[in-house]
Amino acid sequence: MNSNVVVKPSAEEVASAACFWLIESITESIAYNGRCVLALSGGSTPKKLYERIAREHLGTLDWSKVHLLWGDERNVPHDHPESNFLMVKTAWLDPAMASGDLHQIPKFYPVPIEPHDPEKSAYQYGQTIRSVLGDSPTIDVVLLGLGDDAHTASLFPETQALESLDGFVANYVSKFEAFRLTMTASLINRARRVAFLVCGESKSPALDVVWHGPKDPTLYPAQWINPTEGELWWFLDMQALPARDRVV
Repeated sequence: MNSNVVVKPSAEEVASAACFWLIESITESIAYNGRCVLALSGGSTPKKLYERIAREHLGTLDWSKVHLLWGDERNVPHDHPESNFLMVKTAWLDPAMASGDLHQIPKFYPVPIEPHDPEKSAYQYGQTIRSVLGDSPTIDVVLLGLGDDAHTASLFPETQALESLDGFVANYVSKFEAFRLTMTASLINRARRVAFLVCGESKSPALDVVWHGPKDPTLYPAQWINPTEGELWWFLDMQALPARDRVV
């Protein structure tokens, strides 16, 4: 496993460690490129990370040089309780905008939602991603979660998006009888840094199979994620760590 692993006792400490790593990564990107393009994940642990940024780090750097993309989104309006955009807005963007300081507010690009035409939504957001990235096809930092079924972003087992070479697609997920909108592995793997945030005992079997096999990314989609030239990081709590990887 060619990656960097950080293990902490609790989800709060995972969020704290990931936050400091993210601040450092963003600072480096701004120093080299004048900006940082960051793709966000949904989920409870990323939410803790976003809340920590809003609570402790709005003045740490010039957030106006940070461009926020969404790695995946549910096919629901932005004010829907299941919206990843709403979660980020509530946890991070609303407090940032309430500050009134433009240097504390990142530029952000939510996925446009056309509930009855997810293909159109995906196409439009693909255009947005290309516009934000410009001449570079590379996102600076991608944050990901891991599902109990080893999915990541909205790349679910045995779905059509898994081997897509497009950057952003509408992915029909039969177990939900619904579309999800998602970055593809091909885009994620071009990122400079990719970080999984994984907490909880329920994630341990999925993490075990992603790390140790059997190798079958069609069934275990997170196995697709292996940055071509970038860094892969795992931020875990002890409960998520597979038993075979625990030091006795």
